[in-house]
Amino acid sequence: MDWWDVLLVVVRVVGVFALLMTVTVLLVWIERKLVADMQNRLGPMRAGPHGVLQTVADGLKLFFKEQITPAKSEFLIYMLAPALSVITAFLMFLVVPFARPFDITLGGQVRSFTFQAMDLNISVLYVLAISSIAVYAVVLAGWSSGSKYPLLGGVRATAQAISYEAAMGLSLVALIMFIAVQNRGGDVMSMASIVDFQAGTYGATEGFLSFLNPIITRVPKWFILPQVIPFIIFATAGVAETNRAPFDLVEAEQELVAGFHTEYSGMRFAMFFLAEYINMFTMSALMVTLFFGGWGGPFLDTIALNVGPWLASVVSFGYFMAKVFVFLFLFIWIRASFPRLRYDQLMDLGWKRLIPGALLWLVASSLALAIRQFGLPWT
Repeated sequence: MDWWDVLLVVVRVVGVFALLMTVTVLLVWIERKLVADMQNRLGPMRAGPHGVLQTVADGLKLFFKEQITPAKSEFLIYMLAPALSVITAFLMFLVVPFARPFDITLGGQVRSFTFQAMDLNISVLYVLAISSIAVYAVVLAGWSSGSKYPLLGGVRATAQAISYEAAMGLSLVALIMFIAVQNRGGDVMSMASIVDFQAGTYGATEGFLSFLNPIITRVPKWFILPQVIPFIIFATAGVAETNRAPFDLVEAEQELVAGFHTEYSGMRFAMFFLAEYINMFTMSALMVTLFFGGWGGPFLDTIALNVGPWLASVVSFGYFMAKVFVFLFLFIWIRASFPRLRYDQLMDLGWKRLIPGALLWLVASSLALAIRQFGLPWT
């Protein structure tokens, strides 16, 4: 690795950071405007055109606001928790490819410029591991504050994370197993490879469904069609993992004042707020990458061949962001539409619905893939 490779890594990491910061600022404003519209209000209107600078104004206010530290807090952990929440949110997005790569000549060599900070051959395991570490930020914040309301929020976060991470992991096991059987060879847990596996359309079928070939051959080969049950489980668990309504019991205002971040103010509170919206964006990006073809879309190869690979990358980034914002809209729509679940309902959904459903799908999917690969034992 020479210094050009190091420079490309730095550019990618800085680009991911800039993307997340920009998206967060816009997402907070979009959520305020959409929820206001759903509730027949105007939302922020005074800071900039239609209030677009309201998030910037709030950030500046929190930056200069007094930092209050509770007398009974565990100071070191109390200070560490907000930073841990932002760091884990940032790290989780590093493996997500968000545009089509293209070749660039630097230092006399042709190098591939990927719109992905790092491509690991165990990206799926990496995401699950980082999402587990992210729970520590909430738990440590609740415990270290020295107050009963944050402590209860931290305890709830622990139980919620255990419940829904199990369902999320099981849904991804079925998906990875399906990918491994369908695409032998390659890194089946690499996010870039998963996007590549979903390129193109389905092939023609034989038999009694052959009359549907004109339609089937135009359907994108996204994993959402054969793996719709894992997607539903993953999406539900994703909402719970981001502590969004109706699964926001860790910060239930009516019961716990503000939950785990009750005793935080100023920029420390802003860091938790920032991490929540980064996690929303990351979870939406993961759903797009794993089930909806990532940055893939029509005409990219034609654009790269006839115009230039750089324009194809720009168009692919547009495809990616359009898909992601569909899921972000669903996050916001769910928040505006559903009341918060009771705690027993939250646990029942995770342990009695999602986990058994993921296990049943895993067994059924294993049998179906085994029959497809080896045939029926009596034939």
